[in-house]
Amino acid sequence: MRLTRRAKIILAGCLLVLTPLLVLGGEAWMATLGPRLHYIDPVYAPMHFGASGPPLTYLVLGDSTAAGQGGDYRIGIAQSTARHLAETYRVTLINQAVSGATAADVVRDQLPRIRALKPDLVLISLGANDVTHFTTAESLRASLETIVTQILADRPGARIVLTASPQMGSVPRFAQPLRWFAGTQTTRINSVFVAVIRERRLTLAPLAAKTGPIFARDPSLFAADQFHPNDRGYAVWILVLNEALDRAMGNPYSRNSL
Repeated sequence: MRLTRRAKIILAGCLLVLTPLLVLGGEAWMATLGPRLHYIDPVYAPMHFGASGPPLTYLVLGDSTAAGQGGDYRIGIAQSTARHLAETYRVTLINQAVSGATAADVVRDQLPRIRALKPDLVLISLGANDVTHFTTAESLRASLETIVTQILADRPGARIVLTASPQMGSVPRFAQPLRWFAGTQTTRINSVFVAVIRERRLTLAPLAAKTGPIFARDPSLFAADQFHPNDRGYAVWILVLNEALDRAMGNPYSRNSL
């Protein structure tokens, strides 16, 4: 059976759209199979930091970045930000992050485990897998709204900090033009985060804007899988995260950081 000229054009257009999606998704999946140097799954039991100050229950949700993949978990973003907070508070850290999680995965797998925790402060390190999974804006918004609504229902007044996606257009695992395409997907995904953050008066830790150019200039900040940050890369993130957490804790009535 011979294809008509119109059918060939339509088929070519579909291939043009689908090919980068399939390749980008495949590259991201392959990265999860790469080396996991110094990778330790989070300890879901509470960890304590600080000897003085008011008590603070600090909850971390999200994906592999919150779980510390690519570096040493002990100096990754969860424990490092907890130590920073412990300069002022007696911190109880509970990390529920799971490598590979999308926003929908957080709703399905992580939210049910936190109903009784009633955290004072929540860091949600999330977005990269929604970029590589091409999550629709509608689905992402629904998941983020569910996450925020449950946290605030269980603990009214909780401070919530979201990272949105880091700049996936800086990831050396992706060859051009996939790197450019990943950058456009980062912008699309992060626009949804920004909208929810504005509407719900939350706090943004702008990893993409503040660290994306740094990672683009220095690929040595990535782990051996060329996908996740390494210890030095996470150290760059931690500066941005600490600043956002300080802002979130500074004024409970005005948490819009945009």
